[in-house]
Amino acid sequence: MPTPSMEDYIEIIYNLIDTKGYARVADIAESLEVHPSSVTKMVQKLDKDGYLNYEKYRGFVLTSKGKKIGERLVFRHELLEQFLEIIGVDEPNIYEDVEGIEHHLSWNSIDRIGDLVSYFQEDEKRIKKLRDTQKLKEK
Repeated sequence: MPTPSMEDYIEIIYNLIDTKGYARVADIAESLEVHPSSVTKMVQKLDKDGYLNYEKYRGFVLTSKGKKIGERLVFRHELLEQFLEIIGVDEPNIYEDVEGIEHHLSWNSIDRIGDLVSYFQEDEKRIKKLRDTQKLKEK
């Protein structure tokens, strides 16, 4: 399994390729707020570990292994955003909170959170009841 840092890179690369059709070192550096030289080193490591194919001066593409991991990471991120929204976390806090917790949960925990999100999404009345209960507690 990739390290949390590798996961961040794979997720960014996957999202960039999905939205723009390509991922450049400069785009990744900007997204992660790191130096381009750090991105190049990580891209070389991801290439060595089979997550992407990298050719110096020509760019890179995710391998099937990298795409599979990227899909899972994006799923995890989106699921955690949905979960935090359902339980009433304020919108401005959701992204930062997801970034803070996503690498610290097991896939078993992610699966259980997925079950809970599905439970609430199956019937919007459940979300309303949860929010009403929260409002009563806040008073």
